Amino acid sequence: MKALSIVVCCLAAATLGATLSASTDTQKSASDQNDLDQFMARVLARRDDNWKKLQQYILEEDERLQVHGPNGLRVFGFDHQYSWFMRDGVFIRSPLKFDGVSISDSERAAAERRWVAREQRREKRAQERARTDAENDAVPPEQAQTDTPVEETSLATLSGSLEPRFVSAAYFLRFKFDPRHYALAGRETLNGRGVLKIEYYPSKLFREGRSRPDRRVREREQDIDRKMNKVSLVTLWIDPVQHQILQYTFDNVGLEFLPGRSLVRVEEMTALMKMSQPFPEVWLPGAIEMNFALSTALGSLDARYQVAYRDYRLAEVSSKIRPPQ
Repeated sequence: MKALSIVVCCLAAATLGATLSASTDTQKSASDQNDLDQFMARVLARRDDNWKKLQQYILEEDERLQVHGPNGLRVFGFDHQYSWFMRDGVFIRSPLKFDGVSISDSERAAAERRWVAREQRREKRAQERARTDAENDAVPPEQAQTDTPVEETSLATLSGSLEPRFVSAAYFLRFKFDPRHYALAGRETLNGRGVLKIEYYPSKLFREGRSRPDRRVREREQDIDRKMNKVSLVTLWIDPVQHQILQYTFDNVGLEFLPGRSLVRVEEMTALMKMSQPFPEVWLPGAIEMNFALSTALGSLDARYQVAYRDYRLAEVSSKIRPPQ
């Protein structure tokens, strides 16, 4: 009996120790996750800081699309060059060359006018969307301290402060703060900088907030959004000192649920975005690349879309800015 009592006491002590250890590990894990969530909140909150620091600059853009069919046969593509500059508070994308052919002055001027008109419509839509979001997406009081600073900022609420389209294109994945969906994958070196590699398993990445009149269509779209979130993985490389995203990749690990697979199957979809630092302490888009692999009844198709933003330089504010000839 005495031996049994000793064994029981030992087992009880071991169980208590294991319980306390597990509790400590759980608390540590929760604390680490909370720290990572706070870190990502700061990263996303300052996403728009860079382009607002310095707006009087110009840059060049190279845009390419290549689509290849079976046996690598090129079936479609283009090669466009643009110049970006600011006029009257709006960044304008002015075409320079299409497939090696220079655009005439009259065609370029007409394209610039169309661009400004589209930007004005975009600003109006952004203002309306911001008002709707403010009405429909009120933050609960218990979440206000965490979520409020990192929800998407509507820059269009102030005239002349609409986010440039090339910045929107670089952040084509509209990251929203998504607590408890980040994982620290490790520390790496990127372009000579020490960075944190963070994996993001989204729950909010695909959520357009659309309001379709047809209930069945609306439910189908919402179902696709949920499934897209489940099969998506975003990997980010972040400078921990500046809280700056330097690069991210997007991968869809399975798209079997998409409709129309009897006609076209999306076998693969990946994307890469890289930032550049053209000015001191200012990070702006550097490159975008997207790759798609499709299967059709006629064979496979591979598509690659690439955009390079280059030759950032300060503009002469005192003179009229025109794209280079």
